[in-house]
Amino acid sequence: MKTLRQYISLIEAAESSCPLATKDIALNTKNRDFTQDKYNYGPLNVSEPGDYWEGVAEEWDTTVEAAKASNCGNCVAFDISPRMDKCMPGVTSDQDGRLGYCWMHHFKCHSARTCHTWAKGGPIDKDEVSMEWGERNEMAYAN
Repeated sequence: MKTLRQYISLIEAAESSCPLATKDIALNTKNRDFTQDKYNYGPLNVSEPGDYWEGVAEEWDTTVEAAKASNCGNCVAFDISPRMDKCMPGVTSDQDGRLGYCWMHHFKCHSARTCHTWAKGGPIDKDEVSMEWGERNEMAYAN
């Protein structure tokens, strides 16, 4: 059974053509937590990453420097287009980077993090490309 807040999130997402996870905190959190568990999304705190980058470098068989350079901010699925900025809940940047949307895992994602499914080629910064990703990922939308 859906809660009133979930119905409101569905309506907001449909009216704005935004991915549902940008409006539904519970769904966003579920998708983010799944990505943390299954694909090592992190580091949890980008200011204090601990040995996170060493682990990523080992997983990818590369250097720590190369791992750090392969982050959400330059991933092919990281959407920071003007239309996606309108879907975000508020301020989208801080001293470490900015918030965008991950089309691979369907959650609001920070540019200074990464995960094991990172792929070169991003970010998405044009509305047309963002819409193409959205059309290919209809299940991430409310409508």
